[in-house]
Amino acid sequence: MITCNASPTADARLLGGGGGTTGVSGLAGHHEQWGPLPGQTGAEVLAAVDASGLRGRGGGAFPTGRKMRSVIASRGRSVVVANGAEGEPASAKDRLLLRHSPHLVLDGIQLAARAVGADQAHLVVHAGTGQARCLWSSIRERRDPVPVQVHELPTAYVASEATAVVHWLNGGQARPTFTPPRSSESGVLGRPTLVNNVETLAHVATIARRGPDWFRSVGDPAQPGTLLLTVSAAGLDRHVIEVPSGTPLGEALAEAGAAAAEAAAILVGGYAGSWLTTERAVGTSLSSAALRAAGGALGAGVVIALPQGHCGVLETARVAAYLAAHSAAQCGPCANGLPAIAGALHRLAVGRWNDRAWPALRDWLSIVPGRGACGLPDGAVAFVRSALDVFAVDVAAHRRGRP
Repeated sequence: MITCNASPTADARLLGGGGGTTGVSGLAGHHEQWGPLPGQTGAEVLAAVDASGLRGRGGGAFPTGRKMRSVIASRGRSVVVANGAEGEPASAKDRLLLRHSPHLVLDGIQLAARAVGADQAHLVVHAGTGQARCLWSSIRERRDPVPVQVHELPTAYVASEATAVVHWLNGGQARPTFTPPRSSESGVLGRPTLVNNVETLAHVATIARRGPDWFRSVGDPAQPGTLLLTVSAAGLDRHVIEVPSGTPLGEALAEAGAAAAEAAAILVGGYAGSWLTTERAVGTSLSSAALRAAGGALGAGVVIALPQGHCGVLETARVAAYLAAHSAAQCGPCANGLPAIAGALHRLAVGRWNDRAWPALRDWLSIVPGRGACGLPDGAVAFVRSALDVFAVDVAAHRRGRP
């Protein structure tokens, strides 16, 4: 079950007050809460996004205004793609947002299209979630100048990567592609394409209404606004919360009802994120810069507290096996490197280890990064390296055959 809760200090911006999972009742309720779609010109929308300091909420944290400008600079009639397909198994924030505030996302799509001069828009969700039917219902309530098409993407870990989405919309397989060209230069139908996460676009809609200063009134000045986080912990259903960026991670866990003291370690950023010791994690601010300094990454806004008594080596091996099995397997690092790393971790976890395996694992961890078509190999290596550090005592015990 997915529940939501909005922090009072976050002004309940995207989740509209929290405490429920269905949100406002249709377009009329959305207008009552937020007002109609603003009438700014594309230049005014772009200026507001630039001034707000909004960064992408899909994992890369790239400045949204700069991304829009790169599409504009490519010239030609552009396309907007709203990415609501969560390939990350531990994430539920985008699904909740689309269920709770679909019109806020649809407003953001229209405003983004206005800013980059797009005449076509696509909203992508994963198949089998039931989201598409609900979104079509919301779209039929509206009379938008730029038509929005809803697509159900195949359910796969790498399918929601930006280039994979564009490749699939162009009739190919939902697999990442090498760059260049970037989607901003040649994306859907070969046209300049803006690909944004749905949470990012929902923020665009609030900024257009309330202004950049309002957006900057909460959160880390270097990465302002609020964040949606999916928190998982022992005894807690996956819990989506909205907090200001820069909130200490320990406070976010408490907001979700999780006790940090009961965690053996904390995974931040999801399956391509990094393990942090509980002591280090709880005081670290939820911003890209602070987490990077601590050895982690915000990623797609996933926080998983590993319960005391659970084996971090075994959990790392399980996730590494998942990543190896769910890669596109179209380049060497994924086809060969990830299975080798996962296999070594499995042997370490279950006690079938030998002294030759350790240098082999280290070699793979040094060879794989920087060679893939997408960020999956790099993310997987960072995840495993963080585990070898955070669970060093357990790793040593496993190597001695005494886990």
